[in-house]
Amino acid sequence: MNANGDDRLRPGQVAEAVGIGRETLRYYERRGLLSAVERTLGGHRLYSTETVNRLRVIRAAQRLGFTLDEIADLTDPHRRRRGPGGGLQAGARAKLAQIEERIAGLEAVAELLRGAVTAGCDDPETCATTPECPLPFPAARP
Repeated sequence: MNANGDDRLRPGQVAEAVGIGRETLRYYERRGLLSAVERTLGGHRLYSTETVNRLRVIRAAQRLGFTLDEIADLTDPHRRRRGPGGGLQAGARAKLAQIEERIAGLEAVAELLRGAVTAGCDDPETCATTPECPLPFPAARP
């Protein structure tokens, strides 16, 4: 509740409650992640307490790797597809598959780098000419 005794919050109060900047709050509004905001007669934005919860959901989804477009699809009932092809379950499965693919790629890179360390590669040009070099240098062209 704010100083006036109602449950509407000013932008600074919302930003502080969620741990974001005011510019981020305005950006989320422009992106359509937040519903239309009530304004005072003087034009000041006032947010409902539900906005704080929605912003926490948005921030949590970002930490899980969802883009703002993906978050909009997950949270906006007009954009969200119902049934097995939509909603959080489908979105989480798709995001998990993307992350697992990235992890596999990073593990492959890590293995190559471990091989370079083990082989004692120090100079890439010299290493590229030795059969022990595990790094994927392109074949030399004649």
